[in-house]
Amino acid sequence: MNHRHMLAHLIVLLAVALIPALAQASPPALETARPATAASAPEVEAGFRLLYDLKFSQAREQFEAWQRKYPDDPQGEISIAASYLFEELYRQGVLSADFFLNDKRFLQGIEGEPDEKRTVSFKDANRRARELAQQRLEGNAHDPGALYALTLAAGMEADYSGILEKRQLDSLRSLKQAERYAKELLAVEPSAQDAWLAVGAADYIVGSLPVHKRLFLQLGGIHGDKKRGLDELQQTAANGHYLRPLAKILLALACLREKQDGTARLLLSELRAEFPNNPLIAYELARLQGAGGNSGGGALTPGN
Repeated sequence: MNHRHMLAHLIVLLAVALIPALAQASPPALETARPATAASAPEVEAGFRLLYDLKFSQAREQFEAWQRKYPDDPQGEISIAASYLFEELYRQGVLSADFFLNDKRFLQGIEGEPDEKRTVSFKDANRRARELAQQRLEGNAHDPGALYALTLAAGMEADYSGILEKRQLDSLRSLKQAERYAKELLAVEPSAQDAWLAVGAADYIVGSLPVHKRLFLQLGGIHGDKKRGLDELQQTAANGHYLRPLAKILLALACLREKQDGTARLLLSELRAEFPNNPLIAYELARLQGAGGNSGGGALTPGN
């Protein structure tokens, strides 16, 4: 495996892990400022519930409503960008155990090219979110909402560059930037448990690589620890907000890698109960239970 492929392996999981957003902000200085906590963002809350049910257009309607209500807040734009990213990953068949657990597919990425219209929409929303976040940082260099928006923007850029556009070096630069913002966020807002997902995914994947490959990545400033990564993912799975379901998904995948099928089945069962309308979760759970009806292991894609 060459070094570009190793970087692609890391980038794919981290980028998917960074899909949803966390709404943490400083107390509002103006009447039109966004609410101070994630729980006080009903449109965003509803939007991500729809996103987890793969209802992309309906989710965007909620995010756009939030953005109209709080035009100076990056939460709306970063959520809109996330919806386009999540939709493209779904359309390309990336969101499946087949993709993540098959090293050959995992390293090669998608076949063909991403949808041009969704790519433009994603990049426009991501750029606007970055601009709004930077404006907030000018007023407060430690603004948690701005730091998380920048974490997501950089992480999602890593995804599009790496797994969808296959520009691995650009992806690595964005990934390192995302991890830096995540650590800044946790330093100023330890209760932002969703941020542990990005750090935990990186620690687990890098820590799972052979020693010589970990040494190579350390030259680029990327370090990891397998056990620490699982503990960090567990923090988000237990105490996170918008990213809690994704943390459970990643833990389930990690358990499958570690041959802990029972724990993976429990996590997927909990997700199935929470999101009964998500066909991907139902499909993966059925396959794990031996009732998938597809011994060949094909991934569920739109239209299946």
